[in-house]
Amino acid sequence: MEKVTMHHLERLQFISGLSSDPDGKWLGFHVHTPNLKENNYESDFWVLNLENNKQTQMTTSGKVGAYQWRVLGDSVIYTSQKDPEVKAAIENGIPLTVFYELPIIGGESREFMRLNLPVSSFKEIEEDIFLVLGHYDASISKYEELDEAGRKEFIETQKEAKDYAVLEEIPFWSNGGTYTSGKRNRLYVYNRKTESLTPISDAKESVSFYEWDSKRKQVLYISKTYTDKMPLLSSLWVYDFEAQRSKNLLEETHSLSGAYFLSDDAIVFIGNDQKTYGLNQNPDFFKLSLKTGAVEKFAGQFDKSIGNSVGSDARYGSRRSIKSVEGDLYFITTEDDSAYLNKLNANGKIERLVKEKGSVDDFEYTGSRLFVTALRDNSPQEIYEVETETQAERRCTAFNAWFRESASLATPEEITFKNEMDQVIKGWVMKPVDYDPEKKYPAILNIHGGPKTVYGPVFYHEMQVWANQGYFVFFCNPRGSDGKGNAFADIRGKYGTIDYDDIMQFTDVVLIKNKAIDIENVFVTGGSYGGFMTNWIIGHTDRFKAAASQRSISNWTTEYGVTDIGYYFVPDQIAADLWTNYEKLWDHSPLKYADHVTTPTLFIHSDMDYRCWLPEALQMFTALKQFGVPSRLCVFKGENHELSRGGKPKHRIKRLEEICTWFELHMD
Repeated sequence: MEKVTMHHLERLQFISGLSSDPDGKWLGFHVHTPNLKENNYESDFWVLNLENNKQTQMTTSGKVGAYQWRVLGDSVIYTSQKDPEVKAAIENGIPLTVFYELPIIGGESREFMRLNLPVSSFKEIEEDIFLVLGHYDASISKYEELDEAGRKEFIETQKEAKDYAVLEEIPFWSNGGTYTSGKRNRLYVYNRKTESLTPISDAKESVSFYEWDSKRKQVLYISKTYTDKMPLLSSLWVYDFEAQRSKNLLEETHSLSGAYFLSDDAIVFIGNDQKTYGLNQNPDFFKLSLKTGAVEKFAGQFDKSIGNSVGSDARYGSRRSIKSVEGDLYFITTEDDSAYLNKLNANGKIERLVKEKGSVDDFEYTGSRLFVTALRDNSPQEIYEVETETQAERRCTAFNAWFRESASLATPEEITFKNEMDQVIKGWVMKPVDYDPEKKYPAILNIHGGPKTVYGPVFYHEMQVWANQGYFVFFCNPRGSDGKGNAFADIRGKYGTIDYDDIMQFTDVVLIKNKAIDIENVFVTGGSYGGFMTNWIIGHTDRFKAAASQRSISNWTTEYGVTDIGYYFVPDQIAADLWTNYEKLWDHSPLKYADHVTTPTLFIHSDMDYRCWLPEALQMFTALKQFGVPSRLCVFKGENHELSRGGKPKHRIKRLEEICTWFELHMD
């Protein structure tokens, strides 16, 4: 068996974007492959023939973006920057998206259309008629109307504009992106025959979701309209193509994540009113009467989160969480330590469609056959077909067969205990590869982000690397984690208290049950919320030999005003703000306790991480240097909050090298 190393990242393949053609004959999907030479990910389009189960790679450019099946079903349309001139134009600030059409049987892709708009998603609703969601910027929205001289002047203006920014709204930037003040995700109708691009949503309106109903010739969409400050709650709209106008169906009463037509008289929407558990409150299903406007619960009390929050560093690309099919809603939930697929029928009954533990990352239901992209059996992603009656799964692909067949994979072994509230805290221990109970081994405590996410018994590249290097690896889901309902996940105003108690008690249990762990060489790491907890831990105990704090928060008083979510996330989660309870923000800030730290600490941060901005690491690093604690800061340029999951391949390997080297340096 071959040991897993950090460089095996380049042998992983990631699957995303499951989608079947209108006739249910083909299943399309993206395959993403790390390319260390170019330091990026190659993304190509594949199909699975649903008649003979044969899979075929349809593109080889490695530069396939979003795709959609044509309404006639015999070809797909995808976006790409494979033309160097197109890529250069976009880098110069020209608003442009180029679309290509690819026949499924025979023929090569050809350019299909161009839009002077950065497009994030699209859907052909009738032949040559498209719904388009694009990034709208008032300062460049009239580019397509300029003549050749005007466009040359525009390019020069864009070059100058890179030197400054004018901000008038919050949030003023987005993680990994650029300044967002005045910019919106706008919904359009594009007629390819007339080359007309007609906006559906307003210039001050940002659209987060849309759902086309071909029977009614209407599109539901969710948006937020604002100036100065983005609201937390959304509105629901319907646009009628015959009348060519939008109607507001629901004012800003909920944070909305999806909607679909239940009947001609009713709509089902997914929403969270944030009244009981704040931002992280699990959403409910509601039925909205189109006749009376009345809103009522549709599926009873549903105390589960919608979407997949099971952590892994072995994914890449876009994934689907919900899809409506003929009056039923298919959706992913996180329950306990796994992500499952469920169906909500027209009577409000919810049925789980898969039984296997692990992680359903993406799915497609063709109308008769169900497919999922999933993390199963401690292995990387593959596509599986789920038998609808028995829920038995048949693996359809073998993109990551090497890891299942030849790699020395450590198996997560479940371990639980009850905390002082008699709540079951679940975690796992991975023994070192080639484990010998007569030997002593170092160990790494890994803490997840969120905090409302979960660990599960799924493939995690970094943890397999550590186990193959001879470490015990242990991790758990303390209070604040997802999967166990609202009350368990609610740690507002309690950061660093009850969650810290659960993690420390879990550490005690692991050490008691695993005598082969060398208690003098136990390390701790984590990212995002896990980085906050790492910073917190080193200020409250010296039990860990060394620490690696990743994309962390150290000071809630600064996190509040400089990040893309800080102005609403901090007062919600810490239950305080700068003006009414500054002391509470400071009390929950790891920086306050930096003078107690003795643990050698590595800080890893990205300079475009606007979720937990670089100053959070700088402040803690400076404090530890001030107090003579061995510390190191590694800053990744051009990376963001997703470094460990979607960062450039070389950077991901370098990050892992930094952590491993730091722990080895401080090991007795």
